[in-house]
Amino acid sequence: MAQRRGDGSLVTMADWISDLDNLLERAAKLAADHGLDHEVFIQSAWEKCLAARPGLRQAIEDKQWRSELKKLRKRGLVGTA
Repeated sequence: MAQRRGDGSLVTMADWISDLDNLLERAAKLAADHGLDHEVFIQSAWEKCLAARPGLRQAIEDKQWRSELKKLRKRGLVGTA
């Protein structure tokens, strides 16, 4: 369902991306202005991203696990069922 502004006009994907870009820029500047290490900022942003998407963390872990299992099978270290 499309979002509408108070005046009834549609909010486009470009609008959302622009808003998001502005918010991220403000957050990064705030962090930098207060001396927050960039690694801490990035880690925090990533954690918020994962928290906003239930199941994403598990999906990433599953993908990594399957990739590792494939490598082990290719090396003959793990059999197939």
